[in-house]
Amino acid sequence: MKRLIVALALVAMPVEAMAQAPCLTPPEAEAITLVALPDIIRETGRVCTTLPPASVIRRGSFVAKFQGDADRAWPAARAAIAKLADPRVEMLLLSDYARPLVTSLIAPQIVGRVQASDCPTIDRIVTLLEPLPPRNVAGIVVATLQHLKAEKARGTASVANIPDLPVCAAPRR
Repeated sequence: MKRLIVALALVAMPVEAMAQAPCLTPPEAEAITLVALPDIIRETGRVCTTLPPASVIRRGSFVAKFQGDADRAWPAARAAIAKLADPRVEMLLLSDYARPLVTSLIAPQIVGRVQASDCPTIDRIVTLLEPLPPRNVAGIVVATLQHLKAEKARGTASVANIPDLPVCAAPRR
């Protein structure tokens, strides 16, 4: 168990330490996103307690909608995480403890940035995304990350504080 925690901590290394790591393709990044979304949604609902209980982000049925896709995406997400980490981590990721540990590392990094003042905007965005299938939501998240990464590379000041994520650049059209 201790080796698993150490190995998975390597997956959560600061982005600067992963500068030489390969990037994730959109399908790989979407798999990780799908796996993390139920915990991210659940934790965001806990942060946004000022929203009415009937708001989409606070409804358990919204989280449940993502759970099946998260379960199916785990094998691809596990392979994507192993791609970013030491190859020996892949065997450790086969443990039943790996997925909850990985999502418990990802969700707080994202939800920890959410302020109560962000909740009405998050609620509006989630309400607009609600009719979409979970795979489409994950695709929108990854495409947004690719766009923000490109903007940061261009020196756009408004995205300067966004962490460098190991998502491959979107193809230029």
